[in-house]
Amino acid sequence: MTQPPPSPQPEPEYPTGPAQPPTYPQAPQYPTGQPTAPPSTPEPQYPGGPTAPAYPQQPQPPQFPHQHQHQQQPPSAPQTSHFQAPPPHPHELNLDQRRVHLAEHQRGADAAAIGGLLLHVPNFLCSLLIVGMVAAFLGGIGLILVLLWLLSGLLIFNHAAEGVIARHLLRLRYPTPQERARLEPVWHEVAARAGVEGRTYQLWIEDSDDLNAVAAAGHIVGVTRFAVNRLPSGQLAAVLAHELGHHIGGHSWSSLLGYWYALPGRLAWRVVRGTATGIRKVSGCLSCFGAGLLVLLFGSLVFVTVQTLYCLPLLILVMPYAIAAVGRRAELRADQQAAALGFAPMLIEVLGQMEHAEHAALPAGHNAQPKQESLARLLASHPEYHTRLHHLQPYLQPRA
Repeated sequence: MTQPPPSPQPEPEYPTGPAQPPTYPQAPQYPTGQPTAPPSTPEPQYPGGPTAPAYPQQPQPPQFPHQHQHQQQPPSAPQTSHFQAPPPHPHELNLDQRRVHLAEHQRGADAAAIGGLLLHVPNFLCSLLIVGMVAAFLGGIGLILVLLWLLSGLLIFNHAAEGVIARHLLRLRYPTPQERARLEPVWHEVAARAGVEGRTYQLWIEDSDDLNAVAAAGHIVGVTRFAVNRLPSGQLAAVLAHELGHHIGGHSWSSLLGYWYALPGRLAWRVVRGTATGIRKVSGCLSCFGAGLLVLLFGSLVFVTVQTLYCLPLLILVMPYAIAAVGRRAELRADQQAAALGFAPMLIEVLGQMEHAEHAALPAGHNAQPKQESLARLLASHPEYHTRLHHLQPYLQPRA
């Protein structure tokens, strides 16, 4: 019989007998004499103390050297604001300051507002006479015209009418989102200190590089672009508080009401001035007799008007000086309202800047005559700066 060829590799030899299980570490041996159940394993001793160190509840990802470069806070997005943020200033407004509400007797029409209305009464009567003369020519429809003119004073305080006044008469515009974000927190703080609802009023912007503001109609508060962009929040609050003082004191609506009802009389006065100018020009081309006749006719018309209206036209000639005096009083009253809210130091700084800008705008070698300066002061709607500073001094004294 042929032998099979030998295998090229010998078959592995397997151990005989049953398979042996793998060996595991044996349980610790306890000394004899102990209970059958092993006692609890004592806590291991650590170098730092008898207790185990605290381990984190969740595994922390490993820190690599290159990650430290990315752990810095990413740079903020570039600002798209159209105004330059003012530098740090000691009078930056703290919105968490204590509220200083105005008392009830400090809100409402004050003496300046009531005096302004009374001074506009002659203008109102003259305007009523002019409207009545026009209505007389129109017949029955003229009475309706007079009633509509009397009721029109109530319509100018509508928000739509105030928008027209702000845009077309005062040349104001709505603030941009950046300007609104700058204005509204300051305005809300001023209104909260005064104890009024800030949303009642409308904030407007004047495109001007001068430091100025305006309070008009019943709810308009306008401020220049320069004031929004350059003033610290405390000084901006002082400017807004001053304009709010005009609204609280009733100066804005009383002046608008007087101006509105004086328009027909103003138009008639312009006609009279134009006629007088025309007579003066015509008299230069005529003989002395013709010029004297024109002057006599015009003088007779003026005399009859004065006698009929009990010297009311002559009283109107004095009205600009009296109205200017009441306006200066209203400015001092608005300064006091702003100072009562805690903005006296900021308002003084603003007045100093305005005075400096006014002196810088004067031409070199400006030297007005004393008579012209006195007339200008009598017709000025704002008091002089040293007068305003003098009235603000009591509010700089520390309160007991």
